[in-house]
Amino acid sequence: RRPSSPRSVQRAGAAMSMLALAVRRGAHVFRDAARATGVRPLASFHCSAQTMGAFNDNVTFSHIAREWRCKWESKEGDLAELQKVLDSKLAAIKAVDGVVSVQRVVCGDCQDYKVVTKLDAGKFGAWEEAKFAPEAEFLAEIEKLGVKRIETQTYTLETL
Repeated sequence: RRPSSPRSVQRAGAAMSMLALAVRRGAHVFRDAARATGVRPLASFHCSAQTMGAFNDNVTFSHIAREWRCKWESKEGDLAELQKVLDSKLAAIKAVDGVVSVQRVVCGDCQDYKVVTKLDAGKFGAWEEAKFAPEAEFLAEIEKLGVKRIETQTYTLETL
């Protein structure tokens, strides 16, 4: 689900930042931070340790992912150039402390291009503090290509 207004986007970003903060601190800071920012708190979010979080008793996580995405227009042009940019940043992405996996998702029908970097939850906060490097460079380079709808999103990601 994509936030539909600038305020929604801001609140969604604040919620995920608070999630990462709670994971880093291993405490019940999410609810207090949510009240301070006006973001509706998740029911019983808590972190029992630096590397494990939970939304409730049966929805737990130990990984957080950061997704970079855009819409491409031409298989011959945009898609090939997007891959070149990713190839140039891949070693730096994989070198981030705590990276578990880096995945690329391409949909030919809806022309999505996504890069998903999955980290151990306990290491995610340090990457966030580093502004998800090399995210800014990657996004700036793909913007120069003229691709559309460049977005980022943070979420939990677990193999079941």
